[in-house]
Parts: sequence; C-alpha cells; structure tokens
Amino acid sequence: MNIAIMQPYFVPYIGYFQLINMVDTFVIYDDVEYVKQSWINRNRILVNGEPKYISLPLKKDSDFLDVRNRYLAESWGREKKKLLLRIKGAYAKAPYFNSVFELLSLEVFNEKNCLSDFLITSIKSIMVYLYIDTPIVISSELGDYRALKSQDKVLSICRNLNATKYINSLGGKALYQKKAFAENNIDLMFLQSRCLPYNQNTKEFQSFLSIVDVLMFNSRESIKTMLETDFDLIYP
Repeated sequence: MNIAIMQPYFVPYIGYFQLINMVDTFVIYDDVEYVKQSWINRNRILVNGEPKYISLPLKKDSDFLDVRNRYLAESWGREKKKLLLRIKGAYAKAPYFNSVFELLSLEVFNEKNCLSDFLITSIKSIMVYLYIDTPIVISSELGDYRALKSQDKVLSICRNLNATKYINSLGGKALYQKKAFAENNIDLMFLQSRCLPYNQNTKEFQSFLSIVDVLMFNSRESIKTMLETDFDLIYP
C-alpha cells in the first residue's frame, strides 16, 4: 500500500496531482493548523505573461485553528464572480479555455463554506477531469491525531492504513527521517515534479503555476502523460 499525505491546497500545481496519481490512497490533512500565506487558500496563474496570485477570502478567526475549522468570508459570494472574470481575462485565448472554465465555474460555485470542504471538493473535481481515480481519505475521519506532530503523525496514519511505502513531495524532505520509517517497515521516498515547459503563448515559460494554467494549455491526454512521467522519485 503506497500512500501520500498532504494539506488541501487551492487549485494546486501539477506535482500535487502527480502525487495523487502515483499512490494507492491519498490522505488529505484537514486537522492541521491553517498556515498564513501558504498554498492552502491561494495560488498563481498567468496574467499577461507574469505569475499573479489568486486567493480565497477567509473569515477572520484565530490563526491557530485547523483548516477544517476555517471558513470562507461572507464576501466570497461576491468575490467568486470577480475571480472567474480574472481567470477569463487571463486565459480566454487559451486552447482549452471553454471546457476548463466550465469546470472552474462549477468548482467556484460549489456551496461549501468550510475551507477544507471547499478545497477537497475542488481537488476531487479536477481529479475526475483528469481521469484520476485514487481513493481520497480525510485525516480527521481516521481518528484523533492532534496530540501528534509532523513525522509522528504521518507514521501513525501510515500504520493505521497498513502502508508499506510513504511518498511525499520533495519540499518536505527535511521533515522526515528514513530510519524512523524503516523501523516501521515503511519505505520513504520523495517526488520532485519536473514541470517541463509547454506552450503558454508567452516568450518565457513560467513554471510551477496552479493546475489551472496546465489545464488551460494542455489536453487531458497530454496532462495524463505529464502525471505519469514528468517527475523524479528521490530516495533519502
């Protein structure tokens, strides 16, 4: 059983979906603390050839609440229309605009008000569009792991799911120790997305943008190839 565990992100980059596509079960952390200025409620799209942020407005609340206890701001009802107009202005001439904009419109207008619910619904919608059928498990539904932190929490979830291999994005390499996983009979490895250039109708390729950019400029069939080949697996 190969598993990966990640926080829910807003229209995350292709590496997130490469990770989902690679494993037997993908666990989404909804019971971890919300982090300001992270990818949880913002990402980047291409506007006039330059990366620009798009974000989800959040209701003001404690900075120490878990993602599942944060909510979209009341202004979201108005701001979602502005977000879609911004995406339309940025990508109206992209080759796959019509089908992708329809997908994003359905995502943005889903009625989930809880931040984690909204993000998970969005991620699942993109998975369906990309023919990814990996089972999704929500961490809070597996039990109460709040007393555990970082590596200990991951190991506990791995044992719960009888995992034999744990794959993480390369950005988390410093958080985990090979020895600790080996002691639990779990192989540890990291995925590094290559994000090879594709035609963005610009002079200079902008890498590691939101999956929105990938969807707008590439067919589903070519993205499927990216999901299966456009990465390296690194062993610690």
